[in-house]
Amino acid sequence: MPVRIGFIGTGGIAGAHFNSLETIKDARLVAFADMNTERAEAAARRFDGKAYADARQMLEAEDLDAVYVCLPPHVHGEAEILSAQKGCALFIEKPVAHTVKIGEKIGAAIEESGVISAVGYHWRYSGATERAHSLLTAKKAPQPAMCYGRWLGGFPQVPWWRRLDQSAGQLTEQTTHIVDLARYLMGEITSVSAVAALREMDKVFEGTTVPDVSALVATFESGAIGHFSSACLLNGLADVGLDLYVRDNVYKITSNTFTTQNSSETNTFTSHTSPTIAEDTAFVRAVKTGKPAGIRSDFNDALQTLRVTLAANQSAKTGRAVKL
Repeated sequence: MPVRIGFIGTGGIAGAHFNSLETIKDARLVAFADMNTERAEAAARRFDGKAYADARQMLEAEDLDAVYVCLPPHVHGEAEILSAQKGCALFIEKPVAHTVKIGEKIGAAIEESGVISAVGYHWRYSGATERAHSLLTAKKAPQPAMCYGRWLGGFPQVPWWRRLDQSAGQLTEQTTHIVDLARYLMGEITSVSAVAALREMDKVFEGTTVPDVSALVATFESGAIGHFSSACLLNGLADVGLDLYVRDNVYKITSNTFTTQNSSETNTFTSHTSPTIAEDTAFVRAVKTGKPAGIRSDFNDALQTLRVTLAANQSAKTGRAVKL
């Protein structure tokens, strides 16, 4: 039997999952809820499903195995809790909330219901990351002493993104991918210290409250150190990735490449597989079999990444380091 899937939120990132899921034979998209009824209806026509203006109505009317929640950070909460209470497995796009309190409420609902969960940290599923993970987990493999991560690019045009009280800022909404990747490859972060500033983008978009530049220094449980830079004032330019510094070697990860570099040679592996298809395949398989082993980021894991980025926001606001 196919896995019957509903969507709560059908804009933006939902489109990437539409394209991915339609390639997975065990996935059947049957219901779509969105306050923008035109978007919901367009998705319903594409997949011969049913459109709803309200998530609660969809969950009450449909017999669903799983729900994808593709909502802005400040709207997370009710949709996930209602879905979990209905016994639906959950795929939630990052970040999982804009406050830790809401994230913990969602986590409690998922734990109480026992449903399978996954979060859209697709960098964990890339071929480049798999190469890095395999190298770092090999027997007696040297471990990174430091990392440098970055998300340097342009300014998203959706209104909620420019408001700190809705998006929680670039570090939580975009650079979160790189912080999460560092956690996946290097272990838990135990303290953070950050600075942030709004230098330019409030002159371009009225009402902007998110910092457009920030720097985060993190300490890992292993004793390693991480530095993460964020900027959203580079229209038409982008530099996104994570560099790991191991004795005598640098490992560089981008969305589709893994490069190893030392004093004598440089080698680059390029992945041609889609991490979105990989994460969606893992989730659908987990729902179908009831075995979540292939999921690389469940809700509890993703909640820890949220704690890190929100602690960094707190540090930037107070000027003090924050322990986790």
